[in-house]
Amino acid sequence: VALPVPQHIAEALLDTMEGIAGARWQDAANLHITLSFVGEVTRHQAEDLSAALESVAWRDLALRIAGVGTFEKKGRPTAVWAGLAENGDLIDLHIRVTNACRRAGLAVEARKFVPHVTLARLNSAAASVGEWLVANSSLSLAPWQADGFALYESRLESGGSRYEQLARYPLA
Repeated sequence: VALPVPQHIAEALLDTMEGIAGARWQDAANLHITLSFVGEVTRHQAEDLSAALESVAWRDLALRIAGVGTFEKKGRPTAVWAGLAENGDLIDLHIRVTNACRRAGLAVEARKFVPHVTLARLNSAAASVGEWLVANSSLSLAPWQADGFALYESRLESGGSRYEQLARYPLA
């Protein structure tokens, strides 16, 4: 369950996607802000989730990209991302979406919510990310209004994951 990134923001993020040899950079169509990762579900569970998400009432969100960072596993970077400026409304929407997932009978991730847009995935062959982090540390994009979130299906392909929007839920 994620907020799509508008085209003009995606294009600005694409401009940062270079400088780490071996990184698997995302394409514009795959850029999003995950509100809740669900994992593999049956068709029935997906329908229950969609119904639960329809009940999430919220208002437009003003969002802004601010800064970059990495996710790590055992001290090795596994992804680089663009962060979002602190936003209590975004945190509240995440909580509402997570609660909808629970109402649909789905387990939710226990990790702390870190609002971000994944820019690249990294494996052990990827070069160091230090220079890229320094070069992009002051990344700050103009704010935009998010007017809805979506339920996506992720399909793993040879070039990485592809996301297909299954349903959209407008924010009032």
